Formats: sequence, structure tokens, C-alpha cells
Amino acid sequence: MSSIAEFLKEHRIEEVECLVPDMAGIARGKILPAHKFLKQLDGNALRIPESIFVQTVNGSYPEDDKVTDPATSDVYLVPDVETVRVVPWYTEPTAQVICDPYYFDGSPVPFASRHVLKRVVSLFEAKNWVPIVAAELEFYLVEINEDADYPLRPPIGRSGRRETSRQAYGVDAVNEFDPMFEEVYDFCEAQNIDIDTLAHEAGAAQMEMNFNHGEALAQADQAFLFKRTVREAGLRHKVYATFMAKPMQGEPGSSMHVHQSLVDPQTRRNLFATPRAGKDTSLFLSYVAGLQRYLPAAMPLFAPNVNSYRRLMPNTDAPINTHWGYDNRTVGLRVPRSGPAGRRVENRVAGADANPYLALAGTLACGYLGMTQRLKPRQPIVGSAYRLAHTLPRTLYDALNRFTSSRPLKEVLGETFIDAVEAVKDAELNAYQEVISSWEREHLLLNV
Repeated sequence: MSSIAEFLKEHRIEEVECLVPDMAGIARGKILPAHKFLKQLDGNALRIPESIFVQTVNGSYPEDDKVTDPATSDVYLVPDVETVRVVPWYTEPTAQVICDPYYFDGSPVPFASRHVLKRVVSLFEAKNWVPIVAAELEFYLVEINEDADYPLRPPIGRSGRRETSRQAYGVDAVNEFDPMFEEVYDFCEAQNIDIDTLAHEAGAAQMEMNFNHGEALAQADQAFLFKRTVREAGLRHKVYATFMAKPMQGEPGSSMHVHQSLVDPQTRRNLFATPRAGKDTSLFLSYVAGLQRYLPAAMPLFAPNVNSYRRLMPNTDAPINTHWGYDNRTVGLRVPRSGPAGRRVENRVAGADANPYLALAGTLACGYLGMTQRLKPRQPIVGSAYRLAHTLPRTLYDALNRFTSSRPLKEVLGETFIDAVEAVKDAELNAYQEVISSWEREHLLLNV
């Protein structure tokens, strides 16, 4: 841990935020004075309750919990040296570090999302494959909303007006919020978050930020920190930045498109295309076939909330099935135009509300199963895939049934993790069923 100690000394850090992503991708953990943080690294003294990793998105815990110790015992945290960064928005010098939880026998907590991704990546490493990914995260800027019973509205920009029409790829529409995005870029640079392109998406005040490609764990870490960064920058400029999958009625949803390829660990050659002719390799085709077969069963990792399924509708820039095609944005699996070095497949199913660690673990698990089972894909689609059947789950209920019934996914992701997801999502669904919506009051109160 000397390198962390050196980092804290070099940057004159006074406080340290120890972060762990929970099932929903929420940053949980502890904040310590720097000197106490360094002392707690000895003897596994940096601890947190195991139950944090099955906490629901609404802050409760599942009653039917078969995976955690009923005594609500502790696990200890091991900071990942590679993730230590300065938190740029505090006046007091503060560092953040992402931690991994372990039991006191040294075994990893199998339902901690970062460990789940590590487990899947290790399967690739055993086959001498290195998965390379790049995420595209969409999000909305909305006016500060103090009462959850009221619908969200686009915020007022520099012009003093509210965006009301579709401004896809509108440069000046992005510049309405230029002071905020200047701060986002500054914050990302200070944290070594390798962002690439900013663009306006189709919805009112909907934006997209693309990340440069890299190895899976580092990319998930960046997406995890980026969400926190954008929300903080928004608050500083008196707007909310939301990664909710479908935050506003009548507007398209927000996705997390995941581009993925494989490289050889020694030569770094892309294994999805032949070197000279640039043709799709058998590995590539089997990877696509694995996504086609297993994505519907892995949906709780890509669409984890009841709201997630509102996004997956025809003609809304979101997929409804797992067909694939070349440079086709209506399919679930798009293959962008590229040379051999850039051959990849884009998973367009995941929502922006997905935990990035679990979304990457899920998509890689599906591709891995396709390659190890030597599956063959269906023919690529030409034209709109919206004319074809809606084969993705339409609700979280349906998705959970498929998820918990998939023996191949249990083998790759771990049965304890599957049980944990089931317990958490069942608890969230039960809580959701207690809520009566405004639609029900409007249309049923006096009419039925």
C-alpha cells in the first residue's frame, strides 16, 4: 500500500472516500481522515457490512435473503491501487479509491458487482482472450425537481429558454449548457476518466458521452466514476443529470451502448476479423450468436429497474429483439463499419441505469458462452428490425424468470450472484407494487 500512501502525501490529501458499487451501481462506502485510512489498511480493519451488497435501490433489504449472513456481519475492503484519484470538486484535498470486499477467509464477496466482472474477465484470460470495450452513456439534464409527484422538465439554458423540440446532434443545443460541460471535462481530466465525444441526443436536453476503448474493469470503473461526476457538475449548475432509463414521458430513453471486441494478449491483434481480408472470424460470429441466445436471459443486468422496460419500445432508438446487422441502429446488436483492427459488435440493449460492472459482466458472459459453445448466429438483418417480433422481456418480472432459469449463466456468473439479484429485484418489485401511479388515479378513479 506504499503507493497509496505516496499518492496521499504527494497530493496533501486530508480525507479519503472509500467507494464500493452496490447492486444498483450506487457509490457506498466510508469517508476517513487520510491518516486513519492508512492505519486501517493494516489488519483488515477497513470494514463494511456484507448486507450493503444486497441493499435495494430504495434503501431497504430483501426479506428472502439466502446469500448474506443473518448476523449482518462485516466484510473487509481492499483498496485497488489503480483506482486512487483526487476528487476535484472539494475545497479540502480529498482522494477517492474503489475498493473490493472480501470475507475474513480471503474469499471475494461473490455478489459484489466488481468481483462479478472480474470473475467473467478471468474466464476470458484462461482462454488467452482479452476483451476490449467502450461505453456510450446517455443522460438527461432536467430542472431540479423537489417533488417526485411532478413530471420532470428540461432545464433553462444560457439563452433563458427551455428546450422543447428534438435537437439530435445540435451543437448549439449542447452549448446551452457549456459552463457545466466545461466543468465536466475538467473534472474528468483530473480523475483520468478517458472521455471522448460529447453529443446532443434525440431527447430534449438529452446528451451522450462516449468513452475511449480499453480493458473491461478499467472501463467499468470510469463509467461508475463518470456518473457521479456528471451528477455533481449538474448540481453545481442547478440542474439534475439523470441516468434513469426513461425519465420523461414522450421522450426517448437513455442507453448505455457497449462496443466490444477481443484481442490477442501478446500481439494485441483483433480476433474478430481476419488480418488481411478483414472478414468476420468464427470467434466473432460465435460471440454474436452468444449475445443473441443469452441476452434475453441476462436482461436484469441490462435493464435492472421497473422503469428500464419503458425504454425498449419500437421506433425509439432502442431495440426490441436480438437481431444483428451491419451499421443498423434498429437491431439489438450493431456491427459498425470498420477495418480489421476496429471490428466490434455494439450491444444496444443496456440502459443508462444499468450498473456498468454488471452490464459489462453480462454482455461478456453472453459472448463467452457463444464462443465456448461454438454457436452460430442467425443471418444479419437488412432494413428495420422493428418489423420483427419483440423478443426481449417486456417487464422485470419476465426478465427475472428467464435469468434465474438459465443454467449456463449461473455457471459463468455464479449461482450465489444469481440468487442475490433475484432477492434484491424481488424486494424492489414488491415495493413498487405498493405505489399507485397518477395514471391509475386519472383513468380508473371515476371510470371503473
